Amino acid sequence: MAQEKLTGKIAVVTGGARGIGCAIAERLLEAGVSVAFCALRQDSVDVAVARLSMKGKVLGVAADVSSLDDVRRFVGQVVGTFGGIDILVNNAAIRTYKPVMSLEPADWDRMLAVNLSGAYYCAHEVLPILKQRGGGDIINISSLSSTSPFAGGAGYNASKSGLNGLSGATMLDHRYDGIRVSEVMPGSTDTEFNGPEGRADWKVSPEDIADAVLMLLQMPRRTTVSRVDLKPSKPPRKPA
Repeated sequence: MAQEKLTGKIAVVTGGARGIGCAIAERLLEAGVSVAFCALRQDSVDVAVARLSMKGKVLGVAADVSSLDDVRRFVGQVVGTFGGIDILVNNAAIRTYKPVMSLEPADWDRMLAVNLSGAYYCAHEVLPILKQRGGGDIINISSLSSTSPFAGGAGYNASKSGLNGLSGATMLDHRYDGIRVSEVMPGSTDTEFNGPEGRADWKVSPEDIADAVLMLLQMPRRTTVSRVDLKPSKPPRKPA
C-alpha cells in the first residue's frame, strides 16, 4: 500500500504537553511533520517544548481550548509561525468521575466545554484553512467509554459520545472538501489522566495511540478510516 507522505506537513495537537498528546506530537515530529501544540499551563508547555524540539520543528502555546478567543489566538500563532495547517488532532480532555447526583454542575459544564466544545472550536477555526489548502485531516481522540458507559462517568461519557457525533457530522459536511475526519477510541490507557494509581503496564500505551494516529494519516487519501478502537490485549481477569 502506498502511504500518504507526511514530511513537510503542519499539525496542531491540543493537550500536547503530556500523555497521549505528547506521544502523538513526538511521533508526528519523527515523521517529518512540523507540530504546534497547546496546553493549559505555561510551565507544562515549556517542559514539553524542551523535550520535543530535539525531534523537529515545534511550537508550544499556553491556551485553553474551551475559550474560543484562546483557540483563535493559538491558530493564529500557528499560521503565523508555520504558514498553514494540514492536520488537527483534538486530544485535550479532562474528567471528573462522580455519579450524576454528586456531580457538580460546574464540573459537568467544564467537561463539556473542554472535551466537546473545545474540539468544535478548533475544528471551526481550522476547517477553512484545510479547505483553502485543498484538504487535510482531523483526528478526534474519543474513548471506548463513549459507547460503553461506566458508573460514575456520566459527564465524561456524555462529552465523548458528543464528540463521536461531532466527528461523524464533520466528516459528512466536509468530505468533498478533501478533508478526512477520523476517531481514535482508546480503552484503559497507561497515563496519569486518572491519577498515578491509573498507571498499569497491561493498559494501552500512549505510544500505541500515537501509532494509530500515524496510521490514519498515512492511509491513501481515497480512504477514510472512520474509527479505530484500541483495547488492552490482556486486562485483568474478572473474578468468577
